[in-house]
Amino acid sequence: MSFGLITSFQASASNNDPKASKTSKAPPKSAAKKQVKSSKKPKTVRTTVTRSSEPVVAGRPSFATALGLRGQHDDLNLKSSVAMVVNQDTKEVYFEKNSSVSLPIASITKLMTAMVVLDSKLPMDETLVINSDDVNIYRNSRLAGGTVLTREEALLLSLMASENRAAYTLGRNYPGGIPAFIDAMNLKAREIGMTHSFFADPTGLKSENVASAEDLARMLSAAYQYKVIREFSTWPDLTMVIAKRPQKFLNTNRLVRAGDMNIGLQKTGFINAAGRCLVMQARVNNTPLLLVFLDSVGTQSRFADAVRVRDWYEHMPSGEPQAIRRLM
Repeated sequence: MSFGLITSFQASASNNDPKASKTSKAPPKSAAKKQVKSSKKPKTVRTTVTRSSEPVVAGRPSFATALGLRGQHDDLNLKSSVAMVVNQDTKEVYFEKNSSVSLPIASITKLMTAMVVLDSKLPMDETLVINSDDVNIYRNSRLAGGTVLTREEALLLSLMASENRAAYTLGRNYPGGIPAFIDAMNLKAREIGMTHSFFADPTGLKSENVASAEDLARMLSAAYQYKVIREFSTWPDLTMVIAKRPQKFLNTNRLVRAGDMNIGLQKTGFINAAGRCLVMQARVNNTPLLLVFLDSVGTQSRFADAVRVRDWYEHMPSGEPQAIRRLM
């Protein structure tokens, strides 16, 4: 069962990385067949979010909730239990909330997965097949058993649509398989200074994948050095033919799809243990900021928190906030 990309949504100029083209994003060379320009206008993301009155799963609160971190007030009125805002260039910390606590990070894990895959220098056009191991890792997926895709396509789906089977097959097809891949993930984490983190699988589905906001800021900065990660994580949408049927995949970050923030890299995540999570690199007032939000209440609150931070930074009377400290 093979697939091909049949459309590549053109990104708005505001979502393009400064180092990349200002017109459109080219589809992966191994799969693109046709480009279609979007006629949609940028959407405005609301910053008022109603908290859900029901837990995600009764009796299974997030780790942050169990630690008493959820619902704490902060000066920006964020709905995330953990947050951090760091100047990417200077490493100055402008805002932090419970930033040293290690918590499950869900699919934010896939940024580390992508770095390990790219560091391996394995051929991006090599054909991979979704097998029974990939199918068993996550039951809800449009990548059925037998689906054929290249390593490049699997990486794009992992970063853009947070496709768990695609991420798992990337690890499974690493030399030495999943155990060697996990070892490489943790070695990479140590190399970039993530001292309060641990990785247990390539998808983020396991709650043992943990990191602090400080470490995630370091991982964001490291991942930003990879052009492929910047490009694939900010791809708005694509349509693929799977089993002779077109399937449309959307970027899991609504801010990317709206096109009203200058996002250079991003990743969302969610499992019950982690709550709703978001990390981004975004330019605000021409300043590259690293943004981390963990355990946000409600499905849209993490995106609204990012907009709150953007508005707060844009309207600083002094031009930029005073640094709290420097991230070492």
